Amino acid sequence: MEFFPIFMKLKQQPCLVVGGGEVALRKASLLEAAGAMVCIVSPELHPELQAKVDAGNMQHINGFFEPSQVEGKRIVIAATDDQTVNEAVYHAAEARSIPVNVVDQSELCRFIMPAIVDRSPLMIAVSTGGGVPVLARQMRTRLESLVPHGFGQLAKLASEFRVKAKSALPDVGTRRQFWEEALQGSIAEKVFAGKLEEARRDLEEQLSTPDIARYQRGAVYLVGGGPGNPDLLTFRALRLMQEADVVLYDNLVAPAIVELVRRDAERIYVGKKTNQHTLPQDDINQLLVKLAKEGKKVLRLKGGDPFIFGRGGEEIETLAENGIPFEVVPGITSAAGASCYAGIPLTHRDYAQACTFVTGHRREGEEALDWPRLVQKNETVVVYMGVGQSASICQQLILHGRDKDTPAAIVEQATTDNQRVITGTLTTLPELITEKGVKSPALIIIGDVVKLHDKLAWRG
Repeated sequence: MEFFPIFMKLKQQPCLVVGGGEVALRKASLLEAAGAMVCIVSPELHPELQAKVDAGNMQHINGFFEPSQVEGKRIVIAATDDQTVNEAVYHAAEARSIPVNVVDQSELCRFIMPAIVDRSPLMIAVSTGGGVPVLARQMRTRLESLVPHGFGQLAKLASEFRVKAKSALPDVGTRRQFWEEALQGSIAEKVFAGKLEEARRDLEEQLSTPDIARYQRGAVYLVGGGPGNPDLLTFRALRLMQEADVVLYDNLVAPAIVELVRRDAERIYVGKKTNQHTLPQDDINQLLVKLAKEGKKVLRLKGGDPFIFGRGGEEIETLAENGIPFEVVPGITSAAGASCYAGIPLTHRDYAQACTFVTGHRREGEEALDWPRLVQKNETVVVYMGVGQSASICQQLILHGRDKDTPAAIVEQATTDNQRVITGTLTTLPELITEKGVKSPALIIIGDVVKLHDKLAWRG
């Protein structure tokens, strides 16, 4: 993070803009909109700036920049086309520890001006660290279309009831749950429809007799995090990730996915690797129950899909037995993500008419896989969590009749920027896995469809 994002209150605060042209006009106008007391230093002024000065909205120093002019200012902006002047403004402000911005020169900025989506009091700022302002403006344009102007009215309405909500719902968690529902339910819809007074009456009524038990009711959400690329998350998954009080995640969830969880949510790592369980599955099940009974919204974040080798079934069995409300949000399973991004179709008319998913990670004492079932030439076999058992898996398939030259691939960190695809055969793949240092999460694909990788590998 090169620049720390911050919103500064500048109402009735003295601010200095050095420059009198069109760029200075834009910056000064933004400061004016924020209620700042703007002073312009320039021997000449843009006509619109002159009009603001004549109207008494801004002060004008008719002359050239002097270092003493930055004294007592909250922020300083240099918006001239003279490099010497810009550097002088920067050094004068820095010497006095005053935040300074030199337009289009991030190396001379203590702060930068973001692209802004204004739905006051809701404000959205977009920045590229001063490096690519055009991209920031493009992102702002997209956000303008996604955030209706009604959000400003909704923010104002909620602000009116902030004190009353704090009094009616003194517990922070309870109050947060109340606002989560209010700001995306019928009250929000009435505001967006222009029925502001109806929304105000509803909010008043809900806070006069709040259903505290309702807002303190815990629940568990089993959410599929997909194969690793954050762009492949569902909208529902993202929404719940922002609402959860606590999140339990394991080794197969990509760090980029975990980073999308609400910043102040408690994060509990329950990582599971072969023979290295931070928490046994039964303990995870009971922890979910415990946290929900404490009234928390619990997010159980899983790699891929919760119901495909994610032990989601085991977890919701325990939740159901204990009367805990739960919801399951499917995710793109790793087999689908890995095969698509590796350019290896799991089925193809010319190569495979069936596909079977198996897991290489099994409970201690469980019987081996049904090897005779997995040796059909026209069937693709996908092995989850099979890195450590790859040699045994390939050997057993060969022993039970699968051709030793059957194409096989392993896809490591599928769908992410770190994806690697290594191809070989049942004979050579285990050695390649060791030689290349492949680590979990990785998925093995076995069958003639692997032949298509070189032709269809659109990700490179």
